[in-house]
Amino acid sequence: MLTATTMPSLRKLYNAPGLVMVDECPIPEVPEGHVLIHVRRAGICGTDRHIYEWDSWSQNRVKLGIATGHELSGVIVETGPGVRHAKVGQRVSAEGHIACGVCQACRTGNAHICPTVEIIGIDRDGGFAHFVSVPEENLWPIHPDISFDIAAIFDPLGNAVHTVMSAGVSGQTVLITGVGTIGLMAVSVALAAGASRVIAVDVDPRRLAIAKKLGANLTLDARTDWKPVARDFCGGMGPDVLLEMSGYAKTINDGLEVIRNGGRAALLGLPGGKVELDLSKNVIFKGITIIGVNGRRMFETWYQMESLVLSGRIQFDDIITHRIPFEQWETGFKLMQSGEAIKVILQISEE
Repeated sequence: MLTATTMPSLRKLYNAPGLVMVDECPIPEVPEGHVLIHVRRAGICGTDRHIYEWDSWSQNRVKLGIATGHELSGVIVETGPGVRHAKVGQRVSAEGHIACGVCQACRTGNAHICPTVEIIGIDRDGGFAHFVSVPEENLWPIHPDISFDIAAIFDPLGNAVHTVMSAGVSGQTVLITGVGTIGLMAVSVALAAGASRVIAVDVDPRRLAIAKKLGANLTLDARTDWKPVARDFCGGMGPDVLLEMSGYAKTINDGLEVIRNGGRAALLGLPGGKVELDLSKNVIFKGITIIGVNGRRMFETWYQMESLVLSGRIQFDDIITHRIPFEQWETGFKLMQSGEAIKVILQISEE
């Protein structure tokens, strides 16, 4: 039985850059239909970095006082009233989008785009804490053969899987623009999903080298005139599928320009502002299909993730670059800012 009443929690307290470790924060209550998770591992996401740096998006979106972090894994230590299936002692990860369940999107299998969604670590307390309260329906039981480290990054892996699966890559030549954490995951996922060849484009030589190691057939520097090379690699017609992970306006336009007529583009990367597109040249007259991708399909993507991870076809050794004790959290953020880290796992607690 849980006897502690307070816990360490990493929170956004002030309208300024930075986060604050609160050593004695009250342990969350466990309302109806919720469980209390003793967090073991939490991944630092690009969104967490935005909150840490307190950019314009964060200032307009994030509630001050919130415990941040939405990539997590842990063990259930308490169940609230009305919980039907979850058990104390169960190892779990959690879907970070808490949907309303009753709107048209939710009732048509599209809860991931619920217009009133709440996000763990943004709208309500998240996983950069020893304990977090989560609705039962958002839990994902961790398979015995999957570690806490891997389960903690099912959220970004789900972004990669959702993007790849929405684009229909089987038997196709796939162009991935932007090989940060999710783009690198997408290399393995695309190949596991049957892509015939993968082209990776980025400005970071180290990340391009990792993409090559993960199976990319061609890696190209985005600062060069890479589009003719990509077309030539595909017999002059261009790649069949674009998976856009960078969010940069020029790269989005370059990717749409280079894919073949009739191709498909799945856009996941978030631009910092408005993006101007040449719709006539690069979309309408080319007859391409553009797919906007947000989060993970709940819970179709989670089943796909688990199957892919258990198959052994998704590689993580070069993606999880740092595992850091919770009390050294600021080191993790600095590693993300410097570009030295790809994915940082915070070791929140041990058995």
